[in-house]
Amino acid sequence: MISNFRNMLVACAASSAMLLGACATTEEPKPAPAPAPAPAPAPKPAPKPEPKPEPKAKPEPEKKAKPEFLNIEEKIELQGMPFAKAEMTADNKKELDTFIGALRKATKARAVVQVSAVVVTGHTDRIGSLKYNMGLSERRAVVVKDMLVSQGVDQKVIFWEGKAFKQPIPVTKFCDNKMKRKQLIECLSPNRRVTVEVVGRAESLAKPKPKVEPKVEPGKPEPKAKPAAKP
Repeated sequence: MISNFRNMLVACAASSAMLLGACATTEEPKPAPAPAPAPAPAPKPAPKPEPKPEPKAKPEPEKKAKPEFLNIEEKIELQGMPFAKAEMTADNKKELDTFIGALRKATKARAVVQVSAVVVTGHTDRIGSLKYNMGLSERRAVVVKDMLVSQGVDQKVIFWEGKAFKQPIPVTKFCDNKMKRKQLIECLSPNRRVTVEVVGRAESLAKPKPKVEPKVEPGKPEPKAKPAAKP
């Protein structure tokens, strides 16, 4: 009996140990984790800056065509100077003023003339010796040269000379030496003169003519260009 009782105690002890082991190994249930906070809403993307308008290209200034220049050659004969004198008549002075004034005024065709050179040549009639008339023709040229300088023409561009009676006016060939002296002097009056020749240039003011393209009638082929000439 004692052995049976001992066995029972052993069994009970074993059962108790098993229950205790079971109780020791069983963990208490952990509390459920707190729910994760909701994610913050994503920030709205910043609005894209509006693109700056591209700067407008400045229009290129129109290229001015190079001016065209005209070569100017003008001439005047100051005739009828007093016999045997290096003097200008009132008509001579007026003619020279008008001549120079015209060069300094623009016209529809050209601008003011830029004077490059002025040639002044004195002449005489055929009465008297060559030596005398050569000196007289030179003095007449100087008188006109001085007049031009007083009107503002640059003295550096003026050239003067005397030709005596070597270049007579053609019409005076009919003046007969058999005429009375006074009549002959009057007949030869055109030879007593000074020639003024001006050389220069002026800008052309004439508008270029527009190019006229050939008209092509409908239905007709355009004219073919002519082949270039062979060298």
